[in-house]
Amino acid sequence: MKKVGFCVVLLSLVSLVGLSAQSNQLVIYTWEGMIPQEIFDDFTRETGVEVVLKTFEFNEEMLVELEMADGAGYDLVIADDYIVEFAIMEGLARKLDRKLLPNLKNVNPFYQHQFYDPADEYTVPYGAGIQTIVYNPAKLNFEIKGYSDFFNSALGKRLGITANYRVINGMILKTLGSGYNEMDPRVINAAGEKLLQLAPKIAAIQEVDLDKLILAGDIDVALMYTDQVFKSLIRNPNLKMVYPKEGIGFGIMPAFIPVNAPNSQAAHWFLNAIMEPRRGARCFEYLGYYCTFSASESYINPDYRPFLLLPTEERNGRTVNKFGNYELVMNLSEEAEAAHSRIWENFNAALGR
Repeated sequence: MKKVGFCVVLLSLVSLVGLSAQSNQLVIYTWEGMIPQEIFDDFTRETGVEVVLKTFEFNEEMLVELEMADGAGYDLVIADDYIVEFAIMEGLARKLDRKLLPNLKNVNPFYQHQFYDPADEYTVPYGAGIQTIVYNPAKLNFEIKGYSDFFNSALGKRLGITANYRVINGMILKTLGSGYNEMDPRVINAAGEKLLQLAPKIAAIQEVDLDKLILAGDIDVALMYTDQVFKSLIRNPNLKMVYPKEGIGFGIMPAFIPVNAPNSQAAHWFLNAIMEPRRGARCFEYLGYYCTFSASESYINPDYRPFLLLPTEERNGRTVNKFGNYELVMNLSEEAEAAHSRIWENFNAALGR
């Protein structure tokens, strides 16, 4: 992820005065590019606590590290919702001290009481996103409305997709009338057969930089994450974004404090700091995912709001999300997980990967 740009606002960290840290270091463990450096610098300047960023590439890597350290070694972790559920179930996360988090009131209720933390005891949602289709209408002679259009023979080998197996398997399951959290191996295997038909269309399969490929003209259609959609359409407004008619997968990135964090107090104060409205806006403009703090929404650059705020519309007198049918991608049974792994291996073999 790359910062697109925003107005630098002089902010006060008065709420952090008096922080009595257990050490002068705060170790944050997450992906690269999640929090702007200036937020770390503000925190260190005002508190004297140095922020050390350690990164992982895959959620599972984080969980193994945390298990080996028995929930110690890191003060704050940001990861995907499904893996955070595992961390909580295994006793690797500590309950939040709400007295140290007065800015919890700024969280958008839409992102609370989720499957991984129903009582909001352990986590703060830091960003959320969906898998969205972006395509170049100038390069295609047909309109794309959903995943099923990827199979159109007129597309050729011009499709880019993310390399997340649950996202891609789920996409195919949606075209079959099922969903991302399908448990029946027979239905999953049927999706695997259909997925193989997509292999000749794939020009790129990767987790990052699909936005660069579509901007460069290397692909004409992409299934990409929210931050990549943001970067694509900001740079080329002529591209078209589509909420797939079949429905989408939805994900949240919760932050939590490991159970044996060396500096849990500083972690609480850091969480409280990023939930401050203006500072939260700076974080989400950098991150490129949906803003999960209601109080930050009005401070986000108006040009970015269509991409960073939960898209809603009035329908029959009710405010509803624009992207229609959505599912949080949740953990599966071992049998279902094994079926997903098999069809993903077969798909990658068909791609020569």
